[in-house]
Amino acid sequence: MLPESSPEDLEIRLLLQAIQARYGYHFVDYAESSMRRRVRATLMRSGLPHLGELQHKILLDPTFFASILDDLTVRVSEVFRDPPFFRVFRERVIPILRTYPLLKIWHAGCASGEEVYTTAILLSEENLYERAQIYATDMSPKALELAREGVYPEERAVEFERNYLESGGKDRLNDYFSRAYGRMVVREGLRRNVVFFQHDLASDQALGAMHVVFCRNVLIYFGTDLRERTLATFAGCLERSGFLCLGMNEGLSATAKVKFADFAEHERIYRRRSA
Repeated sequence: MLPESSPEDLEIRLLLQAIQARYGYHFVDYAESSMRRRVRATLMRSGLPHLGELQHKILLDPTFFASILDDLTVRVSEVFRDPPFFRVFRERVIPILRTYPLLKIWHAGCASGEEVYTTAILLSEENLYERAQIYATDMSPKALELAREGVYPEERAVEFERNYLESGGKDRLNDYFSRAYGRMVVREGLRRNVVFFQHDLASDQALGAMHVVFCRNVLIYFGTDLRERTLATFAGCLERSGFLCLGMNEGLSATAKVKFADFAEHERIYRRRSA
C-alpha cells in the first residue's frame, strides 16, 4: 500500500500489517494519504512519542486498540445527507422498489447510523417499511453501538430538519425522534426492521440477494485494489437490476461499469446489469 519512500512510510506499513495480523482489520489497502493522516492524528492523540511505541501498545493492549480504532476510520454522517440524492432516490428508485414483495437493503459502512435511519424514515413515508429488512454493518464496534442506540445531539436537529425538507420529506422530522436532555432519540418503530452487525468490507464475505446497497462516502478512503474488490462484491450480492448507491464524490471504474449501468449518474445511483 504505502511506498517505502521514507522511514515513516515503512513504520506505518509495519503498523498496519501488525494490526491485520493481531486483530484482523485490513487497513493496508486503504488510500495511503488518508491512512497516513489518520495514523499521525492517532499518534498525536495517544500521547506516545513515536510510531514504534504506538505499535507496541496496540499489539499488547486490546483495550487500547479498541479505544483508538475509530481514530483510524472515518465517521462522518448526517440524517438525509446530500438531500438531492435522497430526493432522486424517493422519486425514481422507490417506484421500482414498490414492485417487490420484500425488500433487502444493505448499508455497508453505516458509521453511527444516521443514513440507516434516513432510509427507515423514507421507507416509512412511502409505506414500504413493513416489507423491508435493513442490514447495517460497520467494522467498528463503537460505531455500531452508537448506531444501535440511535441517539444524537439535539444541536444537530436544525441541520437534520433542513436536509429532510430539501430531500422531499412528507411529514415533520420531529415525528421520528423523541427529544430529552439535549438529545434526539430515534423512535423505536424505526429500529424494528434493522439488524446491526460487525463486518469488514476489506476481508469479510458479502451479504447475499440484496435489492439495494448503500455504500456512501466509504470507497473514497480505499486504495484502488480494495475499491475494485468491494465493487465486485456488491455486484455479486445484488439481485439483477438491484441498485448501488455511492457517495457524491465517488463513482465507478471502467471495470465496474461492465456490471453496473448508470441510473442517476449525477446522484451516483447505479443499477446492476441484468446480464
